[in-house]
Amino acid sequence: MPFNSPQKMTLMAGNAGVYKAKLPAFQLLIRGFLAGALIAVGAGLCTVCGTGFSVGAKSLVAGAVFPVGLIAIVLTGAELFTGDCMLVPMAALMRKTRWKSVLRVWCWVYVGNLVGSIFFAYLMAVGPLVTGAEGGILGINAFGTNAVNIAAAKTLTYKAAGWWGLWSCFWKAIGCNFLVNIAIMIAICADDVAGKFLGIWFPIMAFVAMGFEHCVANMYFLPTGMFLAQWHPEIIGQVGGLLAQYGGLGWSDIWFWNLLPATFGNIIGGFLFVACFYFYAFRKELPS
Repeated sequence: MPFNSPQKMTLMAGNAGVYKAKLPAFQLLIRGFLAGALIAVGAGLCTVCGTGFSVGAKSLVAGAVFPVGLIAIVLTGAELFTGDCMLVPMAALMRKTRWKSVLRVWCWVYVGNLVGSIFFAYLMAVGPLVTGAEGGILGINAFGTNAVNIAAAKTLTYKAAGWWGLWSCFWKAIGCNFLVNIAIMIAICADDVAGKFLGIWFPIMAFVAMGFEHCVANMYFLPTGMFLAQWHPEIIGQVGGLLAQYGGLGWSDIWFWNLLPATFGNIIGGFLFVACFYFYAFRKELPS
């Protein structure tokens, strides 16, 4: 399969960042919405396919199916915040765009990803994660119970640990976006669809299976669990544990105990550990 050299790959990543920096706000928002929904598709698939497995097998199955979202994003041109944490700063490091353009792209794409993810979270919470029951009501099925458990594990376990929980979430997010952007670099390296598919699949499978934190995926996982717990409060007693101890899950839990530390960690993982490393490794060898 044909592929580009690391030097050309780095240059192409910077050029992709230049293109993104020039997009108008509406384009960043709508493409961000699509990416948020596509990542949510992979996350929803993790929830459904991982239901009923033991811990290790569940992680492997979830990792195997989650990459569908990023593969679709890369091949269809949607805008993902975690990828833009590397691509647009790469353009700024090459002095092909300004740093304020980096922040502009991040802000608009983040909002688009958030709206797209929450939209799909609502779709799943009123659709596949519930089942009709007698009396004309909807009840949470096994997939929905798994979704609630995932949301609680990604927030309330950190809350129970306090500041050390935030620190753990932050470092998990760094590891996540290091692997996400390695996947994107491999996709840029490959010239054919099969190469891009396989290049994305393995690093993304690794980050999911190892339990790292992806802020955009969590924009789906956490609201989904919160919606289900709020609309079907009986699940709180059924799940028990930290969910029952804290009386459910709210937006403050979602933002403070996951999304904020995960977002900052993802920025560091993409910008520092991939964009900076590759730029400074190959800047003197970049093709003209």
